[in-house]
Amino acid sequence: MSSAPAPHPSPFPPPFPYRLVATDLDGTLLRGDETVSQRTRDALAAATAAGAAHIVVTGRAVPWTRHILDDLGYEGLAVCGQGAQVYHAGEHRLLTSVTLDRQLAGLALAKIEAEVGPLALAASRDGLDGEVLVGSGYRVQDGPLPVVLCDDPAEMWSAPLNKVYIQHPGLDDDALARVARSLVGSLVDVVMAGPGVVEILPLGLSKSTGLSLAARRLGLRAADTIAFGDMPNDIPMFAWAGHGVAMANAHEELKAVAQEVTASNEDEGIAVVLEQLLAA
Repeated sequence: MSSAPAPHPSPFPPPFPYRLVATDLDGTLLRGDETVSQRTRDALAAATAAGAAHIVVTGRAVPWTRHILDDLGYEGLAVCGQGAQVYHAGEHRLLTSVTLDRQLAGLALAKIEAEVGPLALAASRDGLDGEVLVGSGYRVQDGPLPVVLCDDPAEMWSAPLNKVYIQHPGLDDDALARVARSLVGSLVDVVMAGPGVVEILPLGLSKSTGLSLAARRLGLRAADTIAFGDMPNDIPMFAWAGHGVAMANAHEELKAVAQEVTASNEDEGIAVVLEQLLAA
C-alpha cells in the first residue's frame, strides 16, 4: 500500500492578520538613542509588503517627529501631538489639527495651582514649525529635541497651542496627573506621556481620536489594527485597536490593559511580535 505524497508547501506566504500596525515612538519604536533598529525596520517593511499600513502615533508634535519619519523614509500618515495632528509625511502637510482652548487651559491651571501650589509650564505651539516654549523652572529632558526658553508668561499664551506641559516640585508624574485629572478632568484631558511629561490637552482628545481619523482615511477599522505602546497615554489607543501590545518597559497601567506584552524597545519588541505574525 503506497503512502500519499507529502503536500507541497504553498509558494505564497501566509496572510498578515492585521491591516494596520500602529506604533508609538518613544519607548516603543525608538530605542533610547532615538534610532530604529534594522531588524525592526525589516519587520515593518515585511508587514507592509504583506498588505498592512503602518501609522506612527506619537505624543510628539510634528516638528519633533518629522526628522524621524524622514530618516525612516516614511511617506504615510502619522498621528502627532497626542492625537491633535494628522500629518501626511509624504506631502509634508497637516491634514487635521486640533488646538487647545487657551482660556479654558488657563482656568484649569489656576484650579490645579490653587490646590497644589505653583506649577512649572511648557507649551507646544500649533503648526508644522510650532515651537515648544519652556517657562521658568521647567525641567527639560536630556536629548536633541529643540526648545525655546520663554521668560514671559504672556508670550507662551500668545499663539495657538496643541498642549501645555506641567511639572510640580514635589509631586511625581503619576501623582500630578492623578491630582490634576481629579480637579479639572471636566475641563481638559490630562495624560502622563513619559518621564517628566504630564500634559494638558483639549477635552476628549487622545491618540485614539487621531488614529481613528487616520484609519478612516485609509478605509481601515479598529478591528484591523494591532497597536504597540509603552505609556498611559497609549491606553485609549489600546481600547480602540483590535489588539494592544505593551512593551516590556511599559508603565504598569498600560500593561494592565494590554492583550500582550512583548520585549522592550531596546530588545526590538515590535519586531518580535511582527515576525511571529508573519511566520504564523
